[in-house]
Amino acid sequence: MLALLHTSPLHIPVFDALRQEHHPDLELRHFVDEELLSRARREGTEAVADDVRKALHQAVADGARAVLCTCSTIGAVAEEAAAEAGVPVLRVDRPMAAAAVAEGARVVVLATMESTLGPTASLIEDEARRAGRPVEVRTRLVEGAWELFDAGDVDGCARLVAAAADEVTDADAIVLAQVSIAGAQRSATTPVPVLSSPRPGLAAAAEATRPR
Repeated sequence: MLALLHTSPLHIPVFDALRQEHHPDLELRHFVDEELLSRARREGTEAVADDVRKALHQAVADGARAVLCTCSTIGAVAEEAAAEAGVPVLRVDRPMAAAAVAEGARVVVLATMESTLGPTASLIEDEARRAGRPVEVRTRLVEGAWELFDAGDVDGCARLVAAAADEVTDADAIVLAQVSIAGAQRSATTPVPVLSSPRPGLAAAAEATRPR
């Protein structure tokens, strides 16, 4: 069983659809704690470290063979707690970051929350170091998009982000930093590769559940 740690219930159907399409034999169990993101935005990610560890331990107690954190803001905190969890703990955006580095040195990160920009940029820089590649990361906050998502207008949020992506010309890859804006990948018309995290993130987590 793969446990998914979410900070929004709106992520559940995204991963259920991907499981149905690509991993039909994979059992998913969703854990949602919206307060983790709210507190991390107010107080910083370290303020939620203990709660993230508790959530991971609960998932393992319920039978998880691996845990996938789908929140980019707290992804690093989840990874840091992996040793204590006793099972693989993955952040959904790491495979996307690796793919962005493989595309080239100029990466633009789009996000709807300020708290996501720093962690995502750091992750891309970490993947560049691992790959031994140079990287220049630029970030942009898409104003007004989070408010649409928070109000339940996922499509409206995606349209705003897609429009922002289409304004990017001097980049080798565009990274959509949150699961909540992955839909913009389908709408964007820019020739620059636009990368999102749910599909590759779930694939990596599914692999982590396989018996070794």
